[in-house]
Amino acid sequence: MAATQPMNMEENVFSTWLNSIRRSMRWRTVDIATASLIAVASGLVFWIVDFLIPAPYALLSAVVPGLGGTLNGFWYIGGVIAMLIVRKPGAAIYAETLGAALELLLGNQWGAGGSLVTGIIQGAFTEIVFLIAAYRIWNIWIAMVAGASTAVGGFVYTAVTEYIGMPVDGMYLAAYFAANLVSGIVISGALMWWLFTAIAKTGILEQFESGRSLMQEE
Repeated sequence: MAATQPMNMEENVFSTWLNSIRRSMRWRTVDIATASLIAVASGLVFWIVDFLIPAPYALLSAVVPGLGGTLNGFWYIGGVIAMLIVRKPGAAIYAETLGAALELLLGNQWGAGGSLVTGIIQGAFTEIVFLIAAYRIWNIWIAMVAGASTAVGGFVYTAVTEYIGMPVDGMYLAAYFAANLVSGIVISGALMWWLFTAIAKTGILEQFESGRSLMQEE
C-alpha cells in the first residue's frame, strides 16, 4: 500500500498539470488578434534592430570579445510579451515566428535561417518554460526564466550554424554565452514584464485574464 502512494501522488501532479494546460487551450478571436499585433510590432523591432545593431555590437565586442551578445535580447522579445499578455499555449511560438517572418519579408542581412528559423527555435525555447509551469505561473521571475531560455535557443542556433567545425576560442564562447544569457534575462524577461505591467495598468487588457489579475493585485 505504501509503495503505491508515491505513484498516486505523481499521477495526481501530472493530472493537475495536464488539466491546467487543457483549460487554457482555447483561443478566442481577441487572443489571435492581439498575438498577431504583438508579432507585427515585434517583427518591426527585429527589423529595425537588424540595421541599428551592427555598429554598437562591433564596438562592444571590440571592448570585450563576446560582449556584443548583451544586445541579442531585442530579438527575443516577441514570445515573452505575447505569452505574458495572451496566456495561451502556443502564443510564444506564434508571435516569435510570425514576427521573424515579417522581419524576413521586410528584408535583412540574415536571410531565412537567421530570421525565420531562429524565430521558430527561440519561440519554442520561450514556450517550453510556460509549458513546464502549466501556463499557471505569471510573475517577473517566470518572465526572466523564459527570457533566459529564449537566449539559450538563440545561442544554440548560433553555435550550430556558425561555430561547429570552426576554431573558436573557449573564453570567447563562454563570454558570448554569458552576455547573451544576461541580455535574455534583462531585455526579453524583466523589461518585457515591465512593459506588460505598464500596458495592463492602462486598462486596455481587461478582456484578458492577465490584465484583470494584475489590476486585482494593485
